[in-house]
Amino acid sequence: MTNYQCLPEGQILCHGDYKLVPLRYEDIMLIKEWRNAQMSILRQNELLTEEMQESYYQTVILPGFSQKEPRQILFSFLLKEECIGYGGIVHIDWPARRGEVSFLLDVNRIHDPVACQKEFSIYLQLIKQAAFQNLHFNRLYTETFDVRPEYVVTLESHGFIFEGRLRKHAFVNGQLVDSLIHGCVYTQTK
Repeated sequence: MTNYQCLPEGQILCHGDYKLVPLRYEDIMLIKEWRNAQMSILRQNELLTEEMQESYYQTVILPGFSQKEPRQILFSFLLKEECIGYGGIVHIDWPARRGEVSFLLDVNRIHDPVACQKEFSIYLQLIKQAAFQNLHFNRLYTETFDVRPEYVVTLESHGFIFEGRLRKHAFVNGQLVDSLIHGCVYTQTK
């Protein structure tokens, strides 16, 4: 497994049978399929090819492992060692110690809303641990299309506060939709 220089040793974060590990090469083609199948909820305008995915891994992801301050930190999200999703912290601003949370679940898992929300909830616990405890970030934020209210409920139950609405901000399934911005600021408990 390739490790991020910016994270401490022991980069595996666990919650029961779930794990976040630095993005594994073996998962990149699964991720390509998931991204292509869920383009309508992503900021992605064209289908990814195997060549594009391989190039992205080699030129963006792989160099990030050895950078002291990479622009993004991506993880494979595992259940009993099987990759069921991926995500991370992207658009990182190191001086401000903040970044945007990204998350995408295997397309076969999103059809069970209860399981999907459970896994998103576990993912949020783990990514907050990575950001606030391991990286000492100050803030995480998200952008969620308003056609995904179940994700908003889960975000808010994990301390993400609604900060604003970008009206008619994204084109999803043939219509303009609003983007909802949520933020979570690290507060140290005494």
